[in-house]
Amino acid sequence: MAKLATNFLGIRSPNPFWLASAPPTDKEVNVVRAFEAGWGGVVWKTLGEDPPVVNVNGPRYATLLGADRRVIGLNNIELISDRPLQVNLDEIRRVKRAWPDRALVVSLMVPVVEASWQRILAQVEDTGADGVELNFGCPHGMSERGMGSAVGQVPQYIQQVAEWCKKHTRLPVIVKLTPNITDIRFPARAAKAGGADAVSLINTINSVMGVDLDRMVMSPDTDGWGSHGGYCGTAVKPIALNMVAEIARDPQTTGLPLSAIGGIGNWRDAAEFIALGAGNVQVCTAAMVYGFKIVQDMIDGLSNFMDEKGYASIEDFRGKAVPTVKNWNQLNLNHVVKAEIKQDSCIRCGRCHIVCEDTSHQAIRATREADGRARYEVNDAECVGCNLCVSICPMPDTLSLRTLQPGEIETRTGQVVRADYANWTQHPNNPQRTCA
Repeated sequence: MAKLATNFLGIRSPNPFWLASAPPTDKEVNVVRAFEAGWGGVVWKTLGEDPPVVNVNGPRYATLLGADRRVIGLNNIELISDRPLQVNLDEIRRVKRAWPDRALVVSLMVPVVEASWQRILAQVEDTGADGVELNFGCPHGMSERGMGSAVGQVPQYIQQVAEWCKKHTRLPVIVKLTPNITDIRFPARAAKAGGADAVSLINTINSVMGVDLDRMVMSPDTDGWGSHGGYCGTAVKPIALNMVAEIARDPQTTGLPLSAIGGIGNWRDAAEFIALGAGNVQVCTAAMVYGFKIVQDMIDGLSNFMDEKGYASIEDFRGKAVPTVKNWNQLNLNHVVKAEIKQDSCIRCGRCHIVCEDTSHQAIRATREADGRARYEVNDAECVGCNLCVSICPMPDTLSLRTLQPGEIETRTGQVVRADYANWTQHPNNPQRTCA
């Protein structure tokens, strides 16, 4: 059977599923319950200096719901731990002693002052925790004190604080990155330059969840006012996958260990992040929606997938998909595909025809069978293989893309499909092409 155990920066855990720093990891009772459910590790909710922060006494969360009322995204304005620092430290010490086989990393956020970092690092190291995660990502609150994304958006600050932490602790240092930045590679490079052992990403995305149109008030609100918060959950997964992949394939950060966060709700999500280079994954929203026992399905699903594919360990497929992520100008322009419809499983809903006719390339004909039933067929002379119809078809495997083989005629252009590789840098329409 596949072995799910991981060794991330020397931090061992029985599986790659960690709970991210958030309300689910705020107290000893929560963390113990999580470990009993099977989580391989936790990142303790962010600690700061005393006096503890004060959270609002009102709505801290809001959700974006799908048509079936499943949670697609979650917004929060929760701040770091509002319990005294020593209370948290005492609980961390007890939990680690009781659960020595589980990963226990502590999230930290203090001002950009070396003495503050030195002081809290010593206190955390004394608990026996396995590592620290520097919270440079929170998009709401604490920025006025030079914390959260106010640090994560400035690579120089990231490097400086990482250097301080590496100087003042023997624990592995993980830098948590904010997605609220133009290019994720720059803060990752800064973390590496500062000596950080790893980066974790993504933190939450700046967001406003809605407006109450009857009251003309931002929703949710506290006494009539609201504030932007951090967005997470299923909807942010594509953004997180992209940012993880960018760091994994960047020559300046290649090999930098990655802890992936963002929309992970099942084993498949986790496997995708691992395939893009992550050494483990952190989960928050899924646990807040479904409870801690969701990890059991994640463990079983990932184990079954690895057995089916012949992967003995996480390392057997970690990063295997990274080489397939390229810049657009490297894609093969000689590769041609056409949409195909399986008539025997088509339910004649017409969605493919409508979206192609209205918003794409008018490449799907609508006709009638002899019995009056609707029939939809692809017109290869207009089809560009854009994948829109495949993406919106409600019947799995009914619409697909067929690759044209070398020597076939591309009926849209009248040209013969070629076997050789050619990209935009070589195309004659490109005035900056490198070769004809």
